[in-house]
Amino acid sequence: MTLLLIVLLPLLGALLPPWFVRWGRTQSAVAAGGAAGASFVLMLSLLPRVMAGETPSFSVPWMPSIGLDLAFRMDGLGLLFSILILGIGLLVILYARHYLSREDPMGRFYAFLLFFMASMLGVVLADNLLLLVVFWELTSLSSFLLIGFWTHKPEARQGARMALVITGMGGLFLLLGFILLADAAGTTTISEINLRGAAIQASAGYAPMLLLILLGAFTKSAQFPFQFWLPHAMAAPTPVSAFLHSATMVKAGVFLLARFFPALAGTELWFLLVTGVGVTTMVIAAYIALTKHDLKALLAYSTISHLGIITACFGIGTPAAAIVGVFHILNHAAFKASLFMNAGIVDHEAGTRDLRMLGGLRKTMPVTAALALLASAAMAGLPPFNGFISKEMFFYETTHLYHSFGPAWLLPAIVTLGGLFSVAYSIRYAVDPFFGPESPNLPKTPHEPPRPMRLPVELLVALCVLIGLFPETIAGGLVHAAALATVGSELPGDHGLALWHGVNTALFMSMIAIAGGVVAWRFRHGIIALHAGPLPFPNGKRIFERIIFGGVRWSEALTRLLGAGAHQVGSIQRYLLIFVAVAVAAVGGPLLFAEWSAGTMARTPMDPISAVFGIFLLVGTIGTVVFHHDRIRALLAISVVGLVISLAFVQLSAPDLALTQISVEVVTIVLLLLALHILPERCPKGDDSSLVLGRDAIVAVAAGAAMATVSWVLMTTDVASISDFFVEQSKPGGGGYNVVNVILVDFRGYDTFGEITVLGIAALGIYALIDGMGVSSRWRVGTPRDELRYPLLLTTISRLTLPLALLVSVYIFLRGHNEPGGGFIAGLVTAVALIIQYIASGIGWTQERLDVDLHKVIGVGITAAGMAGVGAFIWGAPFLTGWFDYFHFPVIGELELASALLFDLGVYLTVVSVVILMLVNMGKIRNATAVDVPDDRD
Repeated sequence: MTLLLIVLLPLLGALLPPWFVRWGRTQSAVAAGGAAGASFVLMLSLLPRVMAGETPSFSVPWMPSIGLDLAFRMDGLGLLFSILILGIGLLVILYARHYLSREDPMGRFYAFLLFFMASMLGVVLADNLLLLVVFWELTSLSSFLLIGFWTHKPEARQGARMALVITGMGGLFLLLGFILLADAAGTTTISEINLRGAAIQASAGYAPMLLLILLGAFTKSAQFPFQFWLPHAMAAPTPVSAFLHSATMVKAGVFLLARFFPALAGTELWFLLVTGVGVTTMVIAAYIALTKHDLKALLAYSTISHLGIITACFGIGTPAAAIVGVFHILNHAAFKASLFMNAGIVDHEAGTRDLRMLGGLRKTMPVTAALALLASAAMAGLPPFNGFISKEMFFYETTHLYHSFGPAWLLPAIVTLGGLFSVAYSIRYAVDPFFGPESPNLPKTPHEPPRPMRLPVELLVALCVLIGLFPETIAGGLVHAAALATVGSELPGDHGLALWHGVNTALFMSMIAIAGGVVAWRFRHGIIALHAGPLPFPNGKRIFERIIFGGVRWSEALTRLLGAGAHQVGSIQRYLLIFVAVAVAAVGGPLLFAEWSAGTMARTPMDPISAVFGIFLLVGTIGTVVFHHDRIRALLAISVVGLVISLAFVQLSAPDLALTQISVEVVTIVLLLLALHILPERCPKGDDSSLVLGRDAIVAVAAGAAMATVSWVLMTTDVASISDFFVEQSKPGGGGYNVVNVILVDFRGYDTFGEITVLGIAALGIYALIDGMGVSSRWRVGTPRDELRYPLLLTTISRLTLPLALLVSVYIFLRGHNEPGGGFIAGLVTAVALIIQYIASGIGWTQERLDVDLHKVIGVGITAAGMAGVGAFIWGAPFLTGWFDYFHFPVIGELELASALLFDLGVYLTVVSVVILMLVNMGKIRNATAVDVPDDRD
């Protein structure tokens, strides 16, 4: 349970900062820090057990039929990443309190940050493949929100979209790879998968599985050729950049390589792909970092380069190399988080991050300059800092390979070149802004930041120094525990962390890299000019945008091809024709070329009532077609169709469907009336030529014949049905006699939960679209009553019937588990009753008396339904497993209580809020009789 709380506390804590910010920015920061701190304390409580070799775990079934369990497990690797995520996260929370301006919505920022933190914790602690994918995608979503936090900046919006597209695409590849991996291993439990490495690597699907998983890892960790998205994510606030680069998001990819190291590593294909991509990324990104003038861009490319080092370490595939990879994850997190915060301080206090404008800051910001110098030395891999130790170990491992990477000198030469550029850009970061010529044209007068803003940098720099001087004492136990969890077997005997490894090839490689880096820094201006001038280098962002724009152009061309007429952009008539024709081909094709026949079930005799229903149905359908130019009459005709269908459900003994249909019909008619309110009274006349009418008639007859044939075959064929199961299990399994409601809230509750979530999202989307139209409302709160006219009879009757309608809805809601009714129908009844108040008395009058934020009610409804599902985890049952029991109450007697009631309440609140939010905002649009309606002729 502790593991579950470690993930849930930041996730639930994300609700606190937006609430506490009303009392002050510091209170909001304290609330965020409290949620993260509580999770950190719980994590530390497990530290002794993990360091002793135990692996605490937690698991309850979620959707066992597809292998999805809510399973968490903390081993040494999960512990290392949890410390980085929560430890650096707390420092970022402190730093952000002083970095963000008063204009920035701090509550929202901390909410997104905690959401991001929880998502990453879920990734590193998940012990189920599908659960890992869920949190993997949540990291993409939460990072999108953080990168695009400054929505007023185009570069922030572009960077967020690019990151979401690239990492989202990688997530799809990862899911496919995990499906193949689960099939090869025979389980979705990660800890068991890592015990079956030999069987996985011997399976026929190993190569495509490995490629798909690596695509997911490489896109997340910005490895070549997907490295271009990460620098553009620097449009985010600096606290986000520090967190994203050091402990979250981009570290998820290399975590994936470490987590599945026992199952996937060790083959030549693994070595060539992972090591090849890693060293390529290391060199290219280090070179580009040297050419960047923006401090954050320089650090972004340096992150990509160091992630390449970590990737290459795991690619080498030996236990010793895996230790180096784990160690460098820790070292990189320390110096990179400090450097990003340092860059943020420079930007915050000097007003710019441009190296061409900065200079001489050591005089006005001496402490910041000293911190930058120390952290840069660690990033460059200079002794006696932590970066030097892991870099030396990496160099050493490249000279001891199990697989061939060309000539023996090739890989050491490549990584030495990468180390050379690493030294060069580190010197540029430390020297140019702080020790270069003093700049007289800075936007701000530079000065030291507030001490709380500098404190996180000081702590991280101190860690870089201490690990460098006392590596085994400070980090040895944690690194060895993480490496043991990564390798999954015994570690090599000589794996101690030490500052001095003797005189060896790696030492000479370091000396060459340091000397060459100094030379490259001295000639940096020539290298930058060469990069910007004749040296061709592909621009990843430009290529990405060309692909996106190319796809848009192809889509537009296809749209024009399918729907373009002579005088308009597109024809709805032609779109509908193509849609129906394709459906007819899909259904009718098999009927023409396959053998089929009607079944042998006995036919139900036609009774007079059914015949009348059929006649009215035909009349309503034909009337809709005939009067389609007159929108009001067409609406009346189509309402007849809905009414007849509702009555048909009554006759066929489906009262739940009848209640739902008639309620939906009322809501739909009101929605259509509101839509007609902003359209001309008559629909523009289309092309009624005999050729077009004949074509449409042929397609319509074909569609009707195909569907009639399929319906006839299905209804006359005696097929096995699962309906008997639901009827038999409705009471013993779901606690209710109303089979339809039990199916919705219990047996198929997951579907219903997804549907109300989609409803909520749709309502918010409609609200945003209407709100973004910039149209004014016809009714305004506070408008004098004598200026408005409403039907007196409707106004009087609606106010009298509202309490009765609400009472009926409550009755329908409470009886829904055993009699026709339920949350969905009750929600529609309530919504209709309230909508009538808006129609009868006006939006202003009604909103004065119904002052409720419907956006929040939608959230409460979906949360209530979700909590009913999460409650099942308490007794170890899958998500949304229903619970019910009978209790005896005085006076009332025996009463059934079921978890479905809370779920149904969530459905009720969501439906009421969604319907009112959509319809009321449609009603606010001013009548637009002057709207230029496009001609819909073919």
